[in-house]
Amino acid sequence: MGRKWEQLKVRLQVPKDEDSYYENTRWCNRDLIPMPPERRTWGIWGYCGYWTVSGSCISAWSTGSTLLAFGLSPQQAIGVVIVGGILTGLLAVACGWMGETHHIGFTVSSRFSWGMNGSYFPVILRVFVACMWFGMQAFWGGQATRVLWGAIIPGFANMRNFFSAGSHLLTKDFIGLVIWMIAFIPLVLVPPERLQVPFAISFFLFAGSCIGLLVWSVHNAGGAGRLFHEPGSAENTGWAFMFGITAILGAWGAGTLGQSDWTRYANRKFAPTVSQMVAAPITIAITAIIGIIVTSASADILDGQLVWNPIYLLAEIQDEYHSSPRSRAGVFFASLGLVSSQLAISVVLNSVSCGMDMAGLWPKYINIRRGSYIMACIGIACQPWQLISTADKFLKVLSGFGVFMAPATGVMLADYHVVRRRKLKLNDLYTGNASSIYWFNKGVNWRAIVAFISGVWPLLPGLVGTVDNYTDSSFTGWIRLYNLTFIVGVAMSFAIFWALNYFFPPPGLGQEAPFVDEVLSGLEDPGSEPGKGEFDPASEKSGAAATVSV
Repeated sequence: MGRKWEQLKVRLQVPKDEDSYYENTRWCNRDLIPMPPERRTWGIWGYCGYWTVSGSCISAWSTGSTLLAFGLSPQQAIGVVIVGGILTGLLAVACGWMGETHHIGFTVSSRFSWGMNGSYFPVILRVFVACMWFGMQAFWGGQATRVLWGAIIPGFANMRNFFSAGSHLLTKDFIGLVIWMIAFIPLVLVPPERLQVPFAISFFLFAGSCIGLLVWSVHNAGGAGRLFHEPGSAENTGWAFMFGITAILGAWGAGTLGQSDWTRYANRKFAPTVSQMVAAPITIAITAIIGIIVTSASADILDGQLVWNPIYLLAEIQDEYHSSPRSRAGVFFASLGLVSSQLAISVVLNSVSCGMDMAGLWPKYINIRRGSYIMACIGIACQPWQLISTADKFLKVLSGFGVFMAPATGVMLADYHVVRRRKLKLNDLYTGNASSIYWFNKGVNWRAIVAFISGVWPLLPGLVGTVDNYTDSSFTGWIRLYNLTFIVGVAMSFAIFWALNYFFPPPGLGQEAPFVDEVLSGLEDPGSEPGKGEFDPASEKSGAAATVSV
């Protein structure tokens, strides 16, 4: 029995490359090592495709509803989108620099800031958020699929519901979700270094949907609509403008935090930078502007209905024209773009990044592909249709996870760019004992914990007040601070982490070494070199890569 169990464990291990120079250990597998040259296939146009997918999506389209809710006028909201898009591009460059330079992703890079064991915290945090958001993105993808099939088969759009009212899920939505998931599963099989073509197809389809809806709405409304010319209602335009910018940063914050998951595939230095600085702000701004104009113009056409989600707008259009052949054709092609967009965005922001994070939790048995499937199972098992329909507080809490993601971003940026000055000892990121300069104290860097908590706590009262809809004037200041979550969280954790490292320098500053082309030792037992306190490189093999030939 014991022998069979051992054989099964060997079979379940993730595959390795032929003639590999690494071992599957607690810290290492094929998807976690620095990206080898033969897998660096992404150039400038590939990253432009990445950002057209990230910036041209349903979330960007619906951004206007958030900005107008702050009391901004449509013109002011457009200004916010442009500024927020530019800042998102700058943030993406800063977060992605370690990927294009050292070819490591967020999962591994967390180790030099948090410690080898402490890195599990930010990784688990991202896994949780990714699973929840994937479930909701899949549900919206299923609804877009339902609209698409409703355009082909009019009876499907109005089919009888066989589920109970308490399920908060219509039969047609469930069928759409199943079809969407069938389309999503094969995309997981495509290696990230081969996703440029699917991303390009998705962008052109979604761009066609945006242009088609823009032409239809402006032509039939005779312009941008009445909403587009309404003045803002904010008591303080300056505060509302800042709220809007931080909302843009928060919407793309989790994606920019893990930007190195994608920049590690760069075929040359600075290949991602052009797209991050140009394609990111342009696509985010144009998509949001189109969303504002179409929503405003369509409200004049649909008797005053404000429909911010383009999925529901297409369903309303088909109903408005009584499922005429022309309307069904238009809805079909437009919904095809929305379906493809949901597939692409789920791969970009959830599948690959979450798969890599899960690989970091158990590298011997989980790689990107297996992690993506686990994420998909968890996301659907959470029944997102229940969360969206009945759990308003849960959605506010999930959106409020920027309270935790922003300080994590600040810690990473301060450590990599300021404290370590972009110098890393790569082999030590895969060595799980005190010989690694990133072992700190029992595998945990206390500086990251203190800086993270310092960036989180000022935002928690505002999160509570927002979730529970507090109207007490004593919470006004806290809620305003919470509305600036991303800016405040990043700035505070960045400054405090920098200060802590200035007064309490970590070991190994200034040391750098490449990923040695030998089989990594993968020493996993910290007891072999327990080390008291933090490892002092001067007393050990300073500057040497910890490797053992097997």
